Amino acid sequence: MKNNRLPRHIAYAIALGVLIGWLCHHFAADAKSAKEIATYFSMVTDIFLRMIKMIIAPLVFATLVGGIASMGSSRSVGRIGTRAMAWFISASVVSLFIGMLLVNVFQPGAGLDLQVSQVGATPLAVNTGDFSLKVFISHVFPRSIAEAMANNEILQIVVFSLFFGFALAAVKKAGFTQITQGVDELAKVMFKITDYVMAFAPIGVFAAIASAITTEGLGLLLDYSKLIAEFYLGIAILWAVLFGAGYLFLGRSVFTLGKLIKEPILLAFSTASSESAYPKTMEALEKFGAPKRVSSFVLPLGYSFNLDGSMMYQAFAIMFIAQAYNVELSFTQQLLILLTLMVTSKGMAGVARASVVVVAATLPMFNLPEAGILLILGIDQFLDMARTATNVVGNSIATAVVAKSEPAEEADEAAPVIQASTAPSASSVAV
Repeated sequence: MKNNRLPRHIAYAIALGVLIGWLCHHFAADAKSAKEIATYFSMVTDIFLRMIKMIIAPLVFATLVGGIASMGSSRSVGRIGTRAMAWFISASVVSLFIGMLLVNVFQPGAGLDLQVSQVGATPLAVNTGDFSLKVFISHVFPRSIAEAMANNEILQIVVFSLFFGFALAAVKKAGFTQITQGVDELAKVMFKITDYVMAFAPIGVFAAIASAITTEGLGLLLDYSKLIAEFYLGIAILWAVLFGAGYLFLGRSVFTLGKLIKEPILLAFSTASSESAYPKTMEALEKFGAPKRVSSFVLPLGYSFNLDGSMMYQAFAIMFIAQAYNVELSFTQQLLILLTLMVTSKGMAGVARASVVVVAATLPMFNLPEAGILLILGIDQFLDMARTATNVVGNSIATAVVAKSEPAEEADEAAPVIQASTAPSASSVAV
């Protein structure tokens, strides 16, 4: 019953945050006062997100190591990883294509006729110097697991967990099981801590929404309503495509999955943080019937390589800026942008405002004004909410599909919901 009440409380918190934020913005003496008021709301949000971040590293480590140790063979890991990456790449291409198609059809930036001086001459303080293939590949491998955990570097934690999990599986075959049991117990403890932290979710959600509205006001939503509406239309189309693809593999049980991930979607949407949704997404996939050995491997991998919503946002943002400055991009140039985003967006899940940084890094590659990023920073919070929720949807469906594709004889636990999808019926939709 407590879990069923949480999504409702989060919805109330969103509505209350909009109302209080509007009141604070309306009655604030000036913009500076509004920003000062918003800092108090932001403090509450920061505390909640800090509590979320403190559980991510040990949770990813415990679940991933436990999953690999239970597989027992590198062939299983290779098979699951290959299928997961095939899905991730396909979903990324579809997401970018939909974004590019819609932004070319609707032309949200056309008519602004901006010059660089109109946006502002102050250089944008966004660090884009680290974006290169060489640096990215080097960054994948941690110098220290302590450093990786301290910085919540998901991809580095995954790499270390892979080595640790394989080593643990090897010693497990020799009869040494104490560490394996300890890792399993650690995962249970972390999920219990997650329950404690999630009790504060409505408070964190309220503060996040109130802070954004207090600073920018509701007028910002009207000024950029065309871009926001078209982006959310693209997100809706992408959700339909993702659930449609999921239906091909999972049958009607994909709708059951949609019900189970309602809570993590709300968390991701309201806090604009994928990290806040990770623990609850793991729990939802477990309830759905995805084996732990699969979900504990695919989901963390998806956090670095399967950012469907973020990639659509990046396509929208870059084309919007080009249109605002009347920069014509040929089909070839747009294709190159797609390929560039496919590389630069990987492994960015642990970076604050990662999608904005990716866009800022990509603009100079195609001679687009870097100052254009200022056009979307004001509404980035509202776009970030949708793209983060979409990342949760994409990773959940990807994990469920990969779990469904695993041989039944290798399943480490019963998966009644997934198995029911092989013969769709009304009963397969029931939770």
